[in-house]
Amino acid sequence: MQIISSKKVNLLMTLSSAIIILIEFLLYTYIEDKALVLFTSLVLLSGFMFLISRYLIRRFLYSKIRILYKTIHDTQFIDREFVDKVKTIDIIYEAEKEVREWSEGRGSLLMQMKRQEEYRKEFIGNVSHELKTPIFNIQGYILTLLDGGLEDKNINRLYLERTEKSINRMIGIVKDLESISKLEYGELKLIPERFNIIDLINEVVETQEMRAQKHKIKVVFSQANAIPIYVNADKKEIFQAMVNLVVNSIKYGKQGGKTHIEVMEMGDKYLIEVRDSGIGIEKDNLPRIFERFYRVDKSRSRNMGGSGLGLAIVKHIIDAHEQSINVSSTYGEGTSFSFTLNKATNT
Repeated sequence: MQIISSKKVNLLMTLSSAIIILIEFLLYTYIEDKALVLFTSLVLLSGFMFLISRYLIRRFLYSKIRILYKTIHDTQFIDREFVDKVKTIDIIYEAEKEVREWSEGRGSLLMQMKRQEEYRKEFIGNVSHELKTPIFNIQGYILTLLDGGLEDKNINRLYLERTEKSINRMIGIVKDLESISKLEYGELKLIPERFNIIDLINEVVETQEMRAQKHKIKVVFSQANAIPIYVNADKKEIFQAMVNLVVNSIKYGKQGGKTHIEVMEMGDKYLIEVRDSGIGIEKDNLPRIFERFYRVDKSRSRNMGGSGLGLAIVKHIIDAHEQSINVSSTYGEGTSFSFTLNKATNT
């Protein structure tokens, strides 16, 4: 910072006084009209004082604004070329520009922090709501058993089995939370490999066979015995995405309905579709279907043990593969989810 010292001020004042005295001496020597000499002297004195004051004020403002400019500029960018910038003539304009940009940046940052805070509150609220039901169920079953139900053969085993189901539901919610956390923060590390998507879908159908039977839904994969179709992707994550889609189709299917799975060729990609004949999704709900914890039918979903994270996880997995996922639905008739995967090279 440059500050004008008192010595410099005194020097300027002395110099200006000497110049004015010299000019007055010359005026008195060559001009006979003393009134004109006095008037001219006052004008010159006023002019010199104005110039000196203007200089001092500009230097003062320059030093102060340069500090502000440097502080803001360093806070934002830590720019090593600042020394060159402050040497420009239009330092006040530059400082005003930096202050305006800094203010806009702070405003954006505050808005972002506000959205993150709302996100955090919503997330915590949803997690609490999801865990509350199984926790209260477990508490009720255990208290009943402790109050004498443990000795009653008609209810002890039944309540223990219900307790196990609630515990499994909690475990599922925690696992989904762990998955969605890694996906949303970009911590998922994909391990692409070449694999047969037909075999993977057959495995998914097998793992969900009992669930489908329980809900009286038939899962149909017409290409179950087709020739191998190779894709390049993270096999573990695609398996998880397929499981979530099939489970979702069973959960919202109608009794006696079907879930169809199909693989279609699309240029250098394959399109995998999971289509059901279930309750469908209303048009207004479609844009939010991939949001975490979002449910079209909240009461039914919770009764069926869903965490509300399944489709959000699918979306993140497909996005991580830099592929696309789409949903189409007719309310009361059914829903179709489809996503793409890259064809594997012949190696």
